[in-house]
Amino acid sequence: MDDVLKLLEQDEWRIIDQSSLGPMFHPLQSFAMDDTLCESVGTGLSNAVARTWVHHHSVILGIQDIRLPYLVDGLKFLEESGYRYIVRTSGGLAVYLDEGVLNITLVFPEKEKGIEINRGYEAMYRFVQLIFADLTDQIKAGEIHGSYCPGSYDLSINGKKFAGISQRRVKKGVAVQIYLCVTGSGSKRAEVIRQFYEKSLKGAVTKFAYPQIKPEVMASLSELLGIDITIEQCMLRFLQVLKKVSGGKFYTSQLTAEESDLYEHYYKRVVERNEKWLP
Repeated sequence: MDDVLKLLEQDEWRIIDQSSLGPMFHPLQSFAMDDTLCESVGTGLSNAVARTWVHHHSVILGIQDIRLPYLVDGLKFLEESGYRYIVRTSGGLAVYLDEGVLNITLVFPEKEKGIEINRGYEAMYRFVQLIFADLTDQIKAGEIHGSYCPGSYDLSINGKKFAGISQRRVKKGVAVQIYLCVTGSGSKRAEVIRQFYEKSLKGAVTKFAYPQIKPEVMASLSELLGIDITIEQCMLRFLQVLKKVSGGKFYTSQLTAEESDLYEHYYKRVVERNEKWLP
């Protein structure tokens, strides 16, 4: 196994599956959960963690988005369209999550040598290639202009983006996060984000260059592969590949009592930050 994939060779993987908790599962809980797991893994309380999660009808904003000149109007549009929204501390700009989008977080311990940022991105990219290797060999990494939250590790097939990767580091723990648009219409999701920016900018010139979104450059895996693929099928593929590349040692669990205390701390912090950042 090459050096990038060796990052996935942990002594044991702990699986936390939150992909079927339903619409009451709030995005604020997810980002508090990842910070909790970062500290737990980074300080040696836990083995490496692979967490899967799904949120319904949500728009996740980045730090830059709170500086939009007409943000109040953009948020009003989201509310009136039936979307809830939060600001996250990882990643760059707005992304769209719903029941057809599977999110995966891999949390690694940053040991003596440390984990370079690009190595974390590359490991997730290669991991996704392996998950869908029997269906396509055309998954590429590279910025897709006109997509929402564009970055050098946008994942695409034939120039259409279906996934984006971000990272979060807390107390020697490294969380590499990805959203995978599995089902539904990628362009319809992108249209919501396009309208959000249109109403939040109103043509104003800003120091930061917000993306000019072209919905046609985004799609779901089901659209790109021409087959019906479900979140549940992706979950099974994810577990099968993780077992193969890690040597087969993993178990499922929830938070321990000590981690639950940590979670309360991080949840309170993310709530306070959102109250401070949002109008």
